[in-house]
Amino acid sequence: MRNQPELCMSQKDWDRLKVLHAVQKELLTQKQAGLQLTLSERWVRKLLVRLRREGDRGIVHRLRGRASKRRLPEAVRQRVVKLVKREYADFGPTLAAEYLAEEHGVQVSKETLRQILMKAGVWRRKRRRVEEVHVWRARRACWGELVQWDTSEHDWLEGRGPQLYLLAMIDDATSRAWAHFAEQDTTAENLGLLASYLERWGRPVEFYTDKHSMFTVNRPACKAQDEAWPEAGTQIGRALRELGIGWIAAHSPQAKGRIERFFGTAQDRLVKGLRKAGAKTREEANRYLEFEYLPQWTSRFTCPPANPTDAHRPLGREHDLAAILSHVEERRVANDYTVRYNNKQYQITPEDIRPGLRGASVRVEQRWDETVWVRFRGSYLNVQLCEAPRRPQPPTASLRENKIPKPTPPRKARSWMQGFQLRKSLPVWKVIKQDRGGWVSSQGSRSAEPVGR
Repeated sequence: MRNQPELCMSQKDWDRLKVLHAVQKELLTQKQAGLQLTLSERWVRKLLVRLRREGDRGIVHRLRGRASKRRLPEAVRQRVVKLVKREYADFGPTLAAEYLAEEHGVQVSKETLRQILMKAGVWRRKRRRVEEVHVWRARRACWGELVQWDTSEHDWLEGRGPQLYLLAMIDDATSRAWAHFAEQDTTAENLGLLASYLERWGRPVEFYTDKHSMFTVNRPACKAQDEAWPEAGTQIGRALRELGIGWIAAHSPQAKGRIERFFGTAQDRLVKGLRKAGAKTREEANRYLEFEYLPQWTSRFTCPPANPTDAHRPLGREHDLAAILSHVEERRVANDYTVRYNNKQYQITPEDIRPGLRGASVRVEQRWDETVWVRFRGSYLNVQLCEAPRRPQPPTASLRENKIPKPTPPRKARSWMQGFQLRKSLPVWKVIKQDRGGWVSSQGSRSAEPVGR
């Protein structure tokens, strides 16, 4: 008996073969077989003819086992593997396919590249870990209705430059993003990001952030139910209130998942883009971010909103960004019409002195250019920095040598010091110790009365 070649059949082929055998045994009609297999009667008859001529192998697809005519040539496949190993070793298949097309002119789909790299052992399939399932929240309808705001700490320059923070905002309805790099995650840097967003698109309806201390004052839990902490706000919270923008706090990282996924993509694509661009400073990184990466993000990852209405509101005359986005504190005017701020004293000019100013509270604004502005009842006052008085210089060495020291007055004896000289003059081995029955010396002799009090 000759060895028959192995017959590789899928589950779909086995199911189809079972129905066709039933037709051959006249247990089913061709029409009933077509309904079960979702095929036409003509195709069922054609499969029955193949089954009589070729046996069970007749139902196998004719192209199975053949190389595709659209298969990449072997030379192109080897070139792709060499390029990825040399320049894109840590790139994913999707990003590597984009760079191969843009920089080398090699057109290969991401799935084909994934299979080529897996076969060559350059890339391995990443298994997703099972996580808790969270219900996705629907996007807002209009652009500018809700904007998520957060910061990502990462080695963006891969050791080529200073440590940078990526401050970003992303629209919930369209995924349109705006961001910049900063060397510190401070209130001033976040206010600068807010100013650039407002000047570019206007005032959104609400911002969605975490519970960082820049956005809210975190206080410990109250011990009693009727106990409450006094209300306190941050500089960003005050600025949002003055701009008429709402604020929502997220209770978990999953709640602001859109900005978190933006950072996840940036930590892959943006890091490699900065490496290819050779960015080494904050200015170079911001230049690449604004003119290269963000336009790519807008064209590739944004989506149209459900409602084409733009929810951003324009800035009015009452919205002075220089004043609203500055560091603001309340100070009280002293009796000499001075205001103390940041360990410095500022004098209000005489022409701006008016009734009710002495002892009143004024608004002190420290602008971005480090200038200090003082506002009282809606109008700004002219102030001047008071120079600190000079401290007296210590006398020179010659004066100190010629100076006659003052005699030290004798110390008056106190009642508790009586007998101190006597105890001090005794030898060490005759130190007096107190006992229940009297005073005992170090040699063990007892006296009825203490020596001195």
